[in-house]
Amino acid sequence: MTAGGLRGSSGYPRPEVGTGRRGGDIDAIVLVGGQGTRLRPLTLTAPKPMLPTAGVPFLTHLLSRVRAAGVRHVVLSTSYRPEVFSGHFGTGEALGLELEYVTEDVPLGTAGGIRNVADRLRSDEVLVFNGDVLSGVDLHKLVATHRDGAADVTLHLTRVQDPSAFGSVPTDENGRVTAFLEKSPEPVTDQVNAGCYVFRREVVDRIPAGRPVSVERETFPDLLAAGASVLGYVDSTYWLDLGTPATFVRGSSDLVLGIAPTAALPGPPGQALVLPGAKVAGTAEVTGGSTVGPGAEVGERARLDGTVLFDGARVAAGAIVSRSVVGRVAVVGEGSVVEDTVLGDGVVLGARNELRCGARIWPGVQLGDVAVRFSTDA
Repeated sequence: MTAGGLRGSSGYPRPEVGTGRRGGDIDAIVLVGGQGTRLRPLTLTAPKPMLPTAGVPFLTHLLSRVRAAGVRHVVLSTSYRPEVFSGHFGTGEALGLELEYVTEDVPLGTAGGIRNVADRLRSDEVLVFNGDVLSGVDLHKLVATHRDGAADVTLHLTRVQDPSAFGSVPTDENGRVTAFLEKSPEPVTDQVNAGCYVFRREVVDRIPAGRPVSVERETFPDLLAAGASVLGYVDSTYWLDLGTPATFVRGSSDLVLGIAPTAALPGPPGQALVLPGAKVAGTAEVTGGSTVGPGAEVGERARLDGTVLFDGARVAAGAIVSRSVVGRVAVVGEGSVVEDTVLGDGVVLGARNELRCGARIWPGVQLGDVAVRFSTDA
């Protein structure tokens, strides 16, 4: 990629987020092609962005934020089980959006997925989102930073307490990105790539077509080497990558509690979200931003804390479930204790079991009474 033709021009008026430089609406691309292997077994039956999160598929929360920012035309870059997205969202009319779907024949990576939908774009600029990130970034300010700086690409950068777990992205005093650094035990900055970008259309068109391309390892470093204007918009608003069971549960709970932003929560924020058709016994305790899905049941004296029950799940009397996911029509037996665990769809866990410490039970598995214990008493 060469520098010629990449730098944006200054002096144009500042339109609203939903308006491109020549008056057309700004488009959005949402990358939802990943298989979500870190979230297995939940993603064996559904793509990660379609998992029930605070009562609706996670992607609904993201699209609600996009719509609230004034964007109308969204292209979903799909790969794994694409029919699930189109079957649920259709044309997007119910969300006030116009949705299009483009499916990769083979996985193309982040930049490859962006390039693969280029022929569907209508605007001079495009917002790009990773489909598994929950964020409170102000999209109006992000786009304004991009336009004011006449940038070729602007990245949302977030500050994290432990940047050693991420690649870091330093910026200079003018907000220009200076490098894309791999994970390091001694990172030079606490700023990391938050998975949201604004691209000039010309940059999208210059990404190589028809092969896997990574924005972090190829596109962004090549832009820097070519002298392009790559800006970082740094903030410390809510941000969470929902790629693991622990962060998925936390994100769902934060949405229910009202900590994380959304315009799609199907009820008022609070300690619990109990969806239509669910049953919670009078002596049960449901707290910590737990979700009880449609048709799910929570028995007498059972306790849920920061937990997600999918449709039709059942927690029997006296069971305790904390920071866990219970899949569709799965059963937690009487008196069992489930902590930091994922039960796949259709799992049957008998009475007085103990599951802890990141256990994952695959769909359809049946464990009898007192089959797994972490303590010596039964």
